[in-house]
Amino acid sequence: MAVPTTDPIIVAPTNMPFREDESLDLDALARNVDKFCGTALSGFVVGSYGGEEFHMGEPEKIAAIETVASAHSGRRFVIAGIDALSPTEAVRLANMYAEAGADMVRVRIPPAGGKRSTAPIQDYFEQVTSESPVPVVVIHQPKTAMGVDITPDELNDITSFNNVFAYIMSLNFRYECRAAQFVADGVKLWTCNGTLLMPGGMIGAVGGCMLFANWGPHLARDVIQACMDGRYGEARAIQERINHMDFLGMSWGVAVQKAGLNLLGYEGTVPRKPNLPLSDTQIAEVREALFEAGILNSDGTPAPQI
Repeated sequence: MAVPTTDPIIVAPTNMPFREDESLDLDALARNVDKFCGTALSGFVVGSYGGEEFHMGEPEKIAAIETVASAHSGRRFVIAGIDALSPTEAVRLANMYAEAGADMVRVRIPPAGGKRSTAPIQDYFEQVTSESPVPVVVIHQPKTAMGVDITPDELNDITSFNNVFAYIMSLNFRYECRAAQFVADGVKLWTCNGTLLMPGGMIGAVGGCMLFANWGPHLARDVIQACMDGRYGEARAIQERINHMDFLGMSWGVAVQKAGLNLLGYEGTVPRKPNLPLSDTQIAEVREALFEAGILNSDGTPAPQI
């Protein structure tokens, strides 16, 4: 396992390349991972929304984890995504994913709806964290952008359990500004997307998990590092360059991930149906946004990522 010992740690939902017949192209996935190992990307998140989590079956997820783990060969690390309402099911998946090569699991906080008829959320994570064979990354990702699935006190309880590595905040920045101080000592606070890199860094984030890190992991790292150092002017300058690209990712989804990777020389391919690839006009805007960010040169060649 090659989990960094120093911050910032930047990870991204790993793109799943598909062939024309929509089968998962594991060879292309391995080639992409090998190429990513030459960038500032700290690790890979397999089985996440940005990686078409809900468009893949369990056997494909296992094969993808095994492929990514083999391809990075100890140079990076793997986080496997879990979205399970049952803690028993989450533990089953954690054991299966760890056996396939995952170094951590990212567990989504179950939706808050119906809480009055369910056990306390602390019970869920007490079981998951105690029975998972690998560290747990807790993610707060409500179905609505301004939703809240956990109280600050519940967050403190959950992150106080042993075996919790990090907490990924939600898009609800007003809430997370308050909640951040409740993350237990020793647990890393990670921001959740490129637009919230500087805001997240200013409330204490020391890393992030985001779609943008597929295209500019070095820029994500630099924004967080600048905030950690108190160099907010530098952080703002980078943030302003990347907002257009991240906005496209939020607006058009996984097809942007793939189009951007294709433009950068990866095998991004196209989304699995029913999602559709971008139009030529949309691809042209992605190209312009990558140029604005300094990720693509004006001639369309990838800029160095250092």
